[in-house]
Amino acid sequence: MATYARILQESSIQLWGLSSRERLGRMLDKAGISMIREGDQPLAENDMILLLRSDFLYDQRIIVNIVETEGAVLEYNSPQGPQPVAAYVSSKLADEMEEILCAEGINEYPEGLRRESPETLVPAYLKKLRKIDPPYLFPITEENQRQLEERLFSGSYKGVTDLVTKWLWPKPAQWVTGYCSRHGIVPNHVTSVSLILSIMALLQFYYGAYAWGLLSAWLMTFLDTVDGKLARVTINYSSFGNIFDHGIDLIFPPLWYIAWGLSLQTTHPEIMALPLNLIIWLTFIGYLVGRFCEGFFKKRIEGNGIFCWQLIDSCFRLITGRRNPNLLILTLFIFYGRADLGLFVICLWTLISSAFLVHRLREGLRYQKEVGPLRSWFLDVDPVNGQLSMVQKWFCQRPDTDIRGKH
Repeated sequence: MATYARILQESSIQLWGLSSRERLGRMLDKAGISMIREGDQPLAENDMILLLRSDFLYDQRIIVNIVETEGAVLEYNSPQGPQPVAAYVSSKLADEMEEILCAEGINEYPEGLRRESPETLVPAYLKKLRKIDPPYLFPITEENQRQLEERLFSGSYKGVTDLVTKWLWPKPAQWVTGYCSRHGIVPNHVTSVSLILSIMALLQFYYGAYAWGLLSAWLMTFLDTVDGKLARVTINYSSFGNIFDHGIDLIFPPLWYIAWGLSLQTTHPEIMALPLNLIIWLTFIGYLVGRFCEGFFKKRIEGNGIFCWQLIDSCFRLITGRRNPNLLILTLFIFYGRADLGLFVICLWTLISSAFLVHRLREGLRYQKEVGPLRSWFLDVDPVNGQLSMVQKWFCQRPDTDIRGKH
């Protein structure tokens, strides 16, 4: 048995530089499904066909999950009532369902098929991006084109991240992502520039050009946001791109702190009565300990990660001693002309952050032993009917009931 897809009702409206056929083609490719046209090839009786109206915008998770639900008919809840827009059926039912999907107002389906909605197919918790994000399905129209692009962009953002990425970068990152998508700039191009900026910051910190180094580092962090968002809104991501991007983020920040410290050797052999070399080593070791706690927790205790266990962990991720919060600290002290104290505070905050993570790791191990498997707080949130606290809203996105289009 093989699975194929057939695209119906094409739309000429582009979202983030992609036509509906291009977008669906990339989504299907990520799901390992071949796209065919009617009459392209003979189909076996037990082959499965995924029929998709391409004048609708689908959440990627819908595509992945519907092909695990044989006989599913996906319906869009339009103002006029449920409207079938996609179906996963056997090849012998494909032509009949194609007529139904392309018609208006037909609510009777062949026997054995069942109605599904985005909510019944896909859970609201998006583990990969660490946030509550209900699945979406919208008609593509000229009236809602801009809203759909904004929804795609907001959907590409991580829920649990640092305060700079969450609240400072979104709007400028959206502008730059739009520029890149319109001019054929792909995510790996952006990541390559991030690599160059990372090396420049390293050299500038080493030679004591702190302001220029911080400028390079901040530009790198901004582009680190852009490349991920560009990859997701254009569905142009790969295993290599993920390793390339995360490798830069993992390797360079601790090297920046070491270079910053080495630049102070001749002027500040001691800081706050502590040897400079000790501060450098403590910063580096603290960074490694924190990263180890994160990795061990995710691998051995709970797959959602240490920052998704309880609400306090998600809040601490906003300020934990990682790249962006640390750059804020260094920038503040450079304004005051105290590069030495900036490094000292980075060391102190890195150690405090790592101590917190060690504590949370121990708590996780204890809970796992005494109570049982850990459960992310996200899994107990109802974004549709539940009441969210102000803090919970930082990490949860409610359904988009205001995006509509006549169809």
